[in-house]
Amino acid sequence: MDIGSFTTGLLTGLREGVEGALIVSIILAYLARTGNRRHFPRIWLGAGAALALSVALGALLFLTIGELRSPYAQIFEGTAMLLAAGVVTWMLFWMRRTAANARGELHAGIDRRLSEGRVWGLSVLAFTAFIREGIETALFLLGQATAASRADAGAASVLVGALVGMVIAGALGFAFYRGARIINLGTFFRWTGIALVFIAAGLLSHALHEFADVRAVTFGTATAFDLSGVLPDAGSSPAAIVGQFLRALFGYAAAPEWITLLAWLTYVLVILTLYLRPVSPAPPRGRRSARKACP
Repeated sequence: MDIGSFTTGLLTGLREGVEGALIVSIILAYLARTGNRRHFPRIWLGAGAALALSVALGALLFLTIGELRSPYAQIFEGTAMLLAAGVVTWMLFWMRRTAANARGELHAGIDRRLSEGRVWGLSVLAFTAFIREGIETALFLLGQATAASRADAGAASVLVGALVGMVIAGALGFAFYRGARIINLGTFFRWTGIALVFIAAGLLSHALHEFADVRAVTFGTATAFDLSGVLPDAGSSPAAIVGQFLRALFGYAAAPEWITLLAWLTYVLVILTLYLRPVSPAPPRGRRSARKACP
């Protein structure tokens, strides 16, 4: 078991799993409060279909990588990591602006479908609300798994960690549905978001390293420094275990190229600064539409 890879998977599964669990919990709680418990199976159907599709997509992409040969494998892996870093960056800022209104928009969607008699539309609502989280998670875990695949059991450790994180997220979602206030969700999303910024920076630097390996990137490929004698990122010594943990969690490399080091630093400084800025919640869609309708 690679502890660093396990930790990155755990953080991803927990963060994304909590978002998905909260979506389902909000829908179920609203249906229960309005006397529509009979529609619960439709919600589980939609959420289950979204989960199955996300797992199938992630498995297909990961297995496809294993069939490729050099240099196509490195190019595919680098592209997957870049895509994962891009997805998580978009997700962080989207969630940051819309989290405050997510509950109201879900309630409005439920009311609209119930009033129009389109009860199977509740399955579609659950599917569309959950599928974004599922695909994001699949792509992000794909990037993490490919980055960890060089370590023994690295990819498997990412997936095991993600599974544990999702189980914990499911328990938190159930607690939320039951009305328990066991965590401060604002604090939770803020700190896990900060952790994901560093993980995404690691994916970005790993991607550039893959491209440099096959000379798809030919500038800035000189070694910036070499700490292999002090804190290696491979091996079985205590120092190497620490280095592997830092590599999996923060994208550490004992002997990074200049381009990977500068990309990591630039991403962390820019994205973390933007992410931590105060932001006012986006206005609900209904209110925005009402303002447009006013003369």
